[in-house]
Amino acid sequence: MNDSERVCVVGLGYIGLPTASLLATKGFRVLGVDINPEVVDTINAGDIHIREPELDVLVRSAVQSGQLRAAMEPAVADVFIIAVPTPFKDGYVPDLQYVEDATRSVAPHLKHGNLLILESTIPVGTTARIADLIAKARPDLGQNGIHIAHCPERVLPGRILQELVVNDRIVGGVDDASTDAAAKFYRSFVSGNVLTTTARTAELVKLVENTYRDVNIAFANELSLICDELDMDVWELIDLANHHPRVNILRPGPGVGGHCLAVDPWFIVHSVPDLARLIKTGRQVNNSKPQYVVNKVVVHARKIKKPVIACFGLSYKPDIDDLRESPALRVVEALARTQLGQILVVEPNIRKLPVSLHAPHISLVEQEHALAEADIVVGLVDHSSFRKITPSELVNKALVDACGMWRH
Repeated sequence: MNDSERVCVVGLGYIGLPTASLLATKGFRVLGVDINPEVVDTINAGDIHIREPELDVLVRSAVQSGQLRAAMEPAVADVFIIAVPTPFKDGYVPDLQYVEDATRSVAPHLKHGNLLILESTIPVGTTARIADLIAKARPDLGQNGIHIAHCPERVLPGRILQELVVNDRIVGGVDDASTDAAAKFYRSFVSGNVLTTTARTAELVKLVENTYRDVNIAFANELSLICDELDMDVWELIDLANHHPRVNILRPGPGVGGHCLAVDPWFIVHSVPDLARLIKTGRQVNNSKPQYVVNKVVVHARKIKKPVIACFGLSYKPDIDDLRESPALRVVEALARTQLGQILVVEPNIRKLPVSLHAPHISLVEQEHALAEADIVVGLVDHSSFRKITPSELVNKALVDACGMWRH
């Protein structure tokens, strides 16, 4: 690969934009595509629309160098990367509409020898399904006219730019030639190992990685319920258990969120519903945890006339602005529906509340204001600034700490 290689990245969200800007700084000529005109305009101005450390500097440099530009339509390229969302529909059925729409958008621009990569997290069999879609849309390309592969993203928000380079990557093509072409592309900028397999195995590997963590957290969340019932400290219990050399229990919380852990296990369940029994149960445990937290808050609120409830955190994990599938957001939404009192939300990573929390009795406030006014303090996300709150600031307040950040 060299600076004459053209890459078209479809989807400029949390994965697509960092990937596009990184490739631009590695010498590729990159066209980023998004259906949102505001996103396109923002990027072409050298700015960003998502929060990620160092991404603003990288995008600005890439745009100013002329190596990165954004548009609403794809164009001819050598490599196409699809990085669009894959949510689920009612009944936890995978929704592949974005992936299929992105594929149809690039199909007219494909030429012999191109490489098409799906980075979106997808159910098993989707890469082959996309290959069939392209074959029908472009029969002139013939069999094996282009290379098609899946390479799932494996990055942690807050460390995306580093992990795009240093993490090992799994690459699986619809045939050996596709696998080799995709592996060669990633080895041109990834310092970690690039491991090759089939498309179907690559698809399942990503789902399994996130499902492993989801089931582990479900175990921790179930332990938190058991410890509440038995009047024990779940955090102490887990800390002690983890001193065993072969035990690594993750931390409980208000549930599980994000675009991966709360979604990917359902892709497996949908594929093999009669076999994925433990996976489904883990999902049900984690999905039930937000209401359990709400119930604990309600017990305190009913003891106070016109209570002020301060909820600390809305994002799905610490120190990011991402609210996707956030259990903290679900807790606050459910508390809002109870109409038990005023709700003060503290979320330092956003500037305004999501539409679901637009109500007269809900306000986005600073940490100091919430601590001064609250009767009930609810810990939902252990942002670094929240962990600095001292015991003296919580005196005479009912406390529901769902993530264990105030264990003093």
